[in-house]
Amino acid sequence: MARPLSNILLKGFAGLPAVRSSRTVFGSFNCNGMRYSSTTPSDPDSHEDFRPNNKLESSGISLKDIVEQDVKDNPVMIYMKGVPDLPQCGFSALAVRVLKQYNIPLSARDILEDPELKIAVKSFSNWPTFPQIFIKGEFIGGSDIIMNMHQSGELKEKLQDVAANQKSE
Repeated sequence: MARPLSNILLKGFAGLPAVRSSRTVFGSFNCNGMRYSSTTPSDPDSHEDFRPNNKLESSGISLKDIVEQDVKDNPVMIYMKGVPDLPQCGFSALAVRVLKQYNIPLSARDILEDPELKIAVKSFSNWPTFPQIFIKGEFIGGSDIIMNMHQSGELKEKLQDVAANQKSE
């Protein structure tokens, strides 16, 4: 019986040294119709205008201060994987979907963009998982807690004055 050509090719490629290499390769690739990319700040092939940079490093503001300011300045703040319009995990998507039902201003930061921000948020809230939702400066919890509060009506009460303030502006 003839084996598919793809099996023969894959087995042939497996013997090549580059395939067995344990070194990390940076660049972009396609998988299941989605395009993924990764970069490294020290990539010599990228012009310095296009290399990733961390604006917070040069600002002199600590990440702890940024988290405190975010929570203080935003009536509803969510630290999540992705952004509200494009969540990168199911729990973040669930939290955003529940919060959007209340038609309130929603502020968010993507913890996937900065691993140090993720650590700072965890230490600020003393909570290990994401998303993390803060309402009027108070840490509420994650998507499971928001969902339970939504189902019990407690979230509606908590967000009433946030929604009222938005309408009066």
